[in-house]
Amino acid sequence: MSETEEPTGRYRVIGTPSSAPTAVDAKPPVPQEAVDYVPTDPADTRHAKVAERLAAVCFLIAFIAGICFIVAYIGLEVGPNNGGDSVIAALRSNYALGSSLGLALLALGTGSMIWVRHLTPNIEIEEERHDLKSAPQDRAGFQKDFATGAAITQITKRPLLRRTMMIATAPLALAPLLLLRDLGPLPGTSLRYTVWKKGTRAVTLGGNRPLRSADMTAPGSMITVIPEGYQDDPDALAKAGVILIKFAPGELHIPTNYDGGKLVSTMNWTVDNIVAYSKICTHVGCPVALYEQTTHHILCPCHQSTFDAANGANVIFGPAARALPQLPLTTDAEGYLVASSDFTQPVGPSFWERG
Repeated sequence: MSETEEPTGRYRVIGTPSSAPTAVDAKPPVPQEAVDYVPTDPADTRHAKVAERLAAVCFLIAFIAGICFIVAYIGLEVGPNNGGDSVIAALRSNYALGSSLGLALLALGTGSMIWVRHLTPNIEIEEERHDLKSAPQDRAGFQKDFATGAAITQITKRPLLRRTMMIATAPLALAPLLLLRDLGPLPGTSLRYTVWKKGTRAVTLGGNRPLRSADMTAPGSMITVIPEGYQDDPDALAKAGVILIKFAPGELHIPTNYDGGKLVSTMNWTVDNIVAYSKICTHVGCPVALYEQTTHHILCPCHQSTFDAANGANVIFGPAARALPQLPLTTDAEGYLVASSDFTQPVGPSFWERG
């Protein structure tokens, strides 16, 4: 063939795919004996029998442990009304629930591993990759096989079985709702308020001793107080913890409200330079218990939110989004520190306000 002579017939450039049509699922012929050789039983029948019994024992242990978990969940009550120490009761309940559930999962997993490792034949399957798009005849064949399979299962021919099976699965679908309900009632608006009210005395945490302003003489001192009469109510104390901080004269900046440049009100909720703030951080609810006397900073140890105690506990650093709520203070006829009202804004994390 000369350099100028054009080739005759069909041809293609090297490197381009062939234009010859190929079947989508074209595969080389596989010997019949290779297709039929799929071992279904282990080679050592005695070893398989022992493994079967071990796996069955594990499954029975898992069943018994699961029943124990349910019994412990229902029977072991925790809380102040269980007739004993609530802390010890909670500890026993945690031990029982954790041990039974852990044993159930461990036994179930061990039995499954024995089944797979010692009873299931080790078969290596290799499948060639091909175009994911199926040929029209394959799709038609699948639809035919699917319809045939549905007919074999009788699900389309026997509506009674189909409907009763759907009814049987309904309780399982409702089970998560029951578990969520067991978490307790919705808080409603209870998170917006605390048990502090007008006239409630502030008593020391642990000692339950009421305080007078004269009891805090050193500027920079801080003490945690709770409302009198609620020392044994953990639900109330979860929101009502308060820190009292003593300032030197002139250090505390009293918040004020202005309207058009005119002084409307002075929020002087302090007594003898003693101010009360909520002990619950407005970030995620950790207790703020660190106070730096020289800078007047209140620090939350969880995520380092920092509040300026001398300026209404405003946020100066950290992830907290708002200031610590302030509890208005006054004194009663005997000179003890009491609340003049509840907190003027919800305590705790900001998302609690949505309750």
